[in-house]
Amino acid sequence: MCEAVYQKVGLSLTESASLVELVLKEITDCLERGETVKLSSFGSFVVRKKGQRIGRNPKTGKEVPISPRRVMVFKPSAILKQRINGHDVADEAEHA
Repeated sequence: MCEAVYQKVGLSLTESASLVELVLKEITDCLERGETVKLSSFGSFVVRKKGQRIGRNPKTGKEVPISPRRVMVFKPSAILKQRINGHDVADEAEHA
């Protein structure tokens, strides 16, 4: 990502790396606080709380308690889904 920012934005390689690290740190800090992070045309990172539950050890079949925890889920935007599937977003808008 640093290389892409360096080539497309025109910052120095060091400045590009610092910018990317700063953005990633901000995203991480927001997620640590339990906030949802939405990136336009990309998707959302959401923190969910999972309660305690009973799991099973696949080798032994023994039941094991799984402690409550927070997990991060990524929800891709409709635009990202279309691009991944080879659809041009501009073409979709023209046909609608």
